[in-house]
Amino acid sequence: MSAASSTPLNPPRRSGKGVGPPRIYILDERESVRHALADRLARTMSVAVVGESGEASRALQAAQEAGADVVLVEIKRGDGMGLELVRQFSAAPEPLRVVVLTSYPTEWEEAAAKRAGASVYLLKDIHTEELLQYILGDRS
Repeated sequence: MSAASSTPLNPPRRSGKGVGPPRIYILDERESVRHALADRLARTMSVAVVGESGEASRALQAAQEAGADVVLVEIKRGDGMGLELVRQFSAAPEPLRVVVLTSYPTEWEEAAAKRAGASVYLLKDIHTEELLQYILGDRS
């Protein structure tokens, strides 16, 4: 699987938003990061990882087709599309909750991500249980 592939992991099984556990789509250019994050989250059984990709061009469509409720996004991208992706996810007819995960934070980037519609801006090394609280909306 290449870093640019879009991989649905589970087919949509809901009749509407909010039915079952939150459905997560992971968008990060680094395949190893996507897989590690998906593995961490899958072990919790509190969420369903429905897909992952490194490709920006189809990210919104792929997340919607997978039935995602929440998108985990690294906005530092080689193509410079990170903030635009946050805007697209947040402005969609059925907006997705956007959680930005980054390896190295900056105040400017955090403010820009929140202005673009991100619900929260976090470090990737966050503990899984704490990340789940943010995904589930228990923290903001």
